[in-house]
Amino acid sequence: MYTPYERRKNEVPFASAEYISFAARASFLGVPAVTPDALGDGDVVIVGAPFDWGTSYRTGARFGPTAIRNADYGAMDGYRPHLPTGIDPLGALGVVDLGDIYVRPGDLEFSIQRIADVVEHIADAGKVPIILGGDHTITWPDALGIARVHGFGEFALIHFDAHADTGFSQNGSLHGHGTPMRRLIESGAVPGHRFVQIGLRGYWPEPEVMEWMQEQKMRCFLMNEIVERGLDTVVDEAVDYALSGGAKGVFISVDIDVVDPGLAPGTGTPEPGGLTSRQLLDTVRRLARDLDVLGADVVELSPAYDGPGEQTAYLANRVVLELLNGMAERKLSR
Repeated sequence: MYTPYERRKNEVPFASAEYISFAARASFLGVPAVTPDALGDGDVVIVGAPFDWGTSYRTGARFGPTAIRNADYGAMDGYRPHLPTGIDPLGALGVVDLGDIYVRPGDLEFSIQRIADVVEHIADAGKVPIILGGDHTITWPDALGIARVHGFGEFALIHFDAHADTGFSQNGSLHGHGTPMRRLIESGAVPGHRFVQIGLRGYWPEPEVMEWMQEQKMRCFLMNEIVERGLDTVVDEAVDYALSGGAKGVFISVDIDVVDPGLAPGTGTPEPGGLTSRQLLDTVRRLARDLDVLGADVVELSPAYDGPGEQTAYLANRVVLELLNGMAERKLSR
């Protein structure tokens, strides 16, 4: 038997169709489509993880990758200048799209292993994987795949969310969108003292889970603290905390429900009182500019609840773009 922390041996080759879904779909903003055995010369690989059988309330996040890719109003012949910086991050970074990982509907363990293997493959090729979710369960295999390449305990994770996702179990299972951060800490992939959480609010988790989080030395910024102290101050501390102890880089995980559902209704577990869209976009760009991003995911977009305006899908798309622009700023400043 293999363990969740080791890549399976004698597995299907990455170039096989069994690893990547070949259903027709657009690439992210028209960037070049690639295959697992030919990832190109660029820095960033976009890949979809259409997985939502870890949800506890409203499903539909498996349709998130397609919605994020399609949320746009024209690629301007492939040129995408960022107004504040003038940078085209897609060109500056050489972004490509691998398509969607083939996951097995309803099979959590198999799908989690498949996602981890593909993320590992991308990172091992010297690329930065940007994973389009999918529910938040996928951050467990996403960051696990990064750890297999960059080292267990060697990088920080900055987590935007209304919820801590540190439950011991969910509906009797160790895997679900309420448990990925605990799985990462328990495995050693990302130790608690390298976790930063931004935007937590609402009525979960229970006190014993919060106590466990404190014991792990997780740094959590609740929304009331952000309101009282200001987001810029919080992000200053988040950057300092992420860089402390010699971390090699960061993985950034953005649950779209960190934004107030009045601005981003298309999500599975909406919680009122969150960040604004502007705050999230500016913060993600800043983190990607100031820190060495080893990987990232954008999760919990559920298009069925987005309404006719698709505002949550557009926000998720722009989160990816702002992340890429921050990375491009960092690259071009070296």
